[in-house]
Amino acid sequence: MQLEPALRGLDRIAGGRQADHRVAASEDPRVRRAFRAVTLLLAIGFVLGVATVAVAFVMTVNGDDVGFAVWMRCLVVLAITTTLFYFLWRAHAGWYWAFRRLQLFSRIFPIVALVLAAIPGLYPFWVVTEQILFAILLIGVSDYLQSDPVRAAYPKPER
Repeated sequence: MQLEPALRGLDRIAGGRQADHRVAASEDPRVRRAFRAVTLLLAIGFVLGVATVAVAFVMTVNGDDVGFAVWMRCLVVLAITTTLFYFLWRAHAGWYWAFRRLQLFSRIFPIVALVLAAIPGLYPFWVVTEQILFAILLIGVSDYLQSDPVRAAYPKPER
């Protein structure tokens, strides 16, 4: 079974009207370096998310009441990171829509994480710390994606 036809179906849902716009893979070493850095930052974010789930699990096993908000946050971070990896993978393959989603979400999620971290009493200190670290990682992702060489590699489609 070929994976690409199934992925294209998912791409049509996620990509909307730009789902068919594809750019040639950039040979610019600055773009490749940026994508490696984004991959590394997202991998660190994923490890951070897994560590947060592990800490919550250990605390629960030891009888601590972690709380529903903490569990939801842990699972949402993993889901977000997984989604961003999918967008990164598809953007690396040249899909414009995936690049734009990666840009958008790497700008929005840090704001959401920091706002939630600022709500007094919503999360324990260790989760607030995780959210701040997650936001910093995504700000780094956004910074790489906003660089001139990367944006030039993904020209906006004509209408």
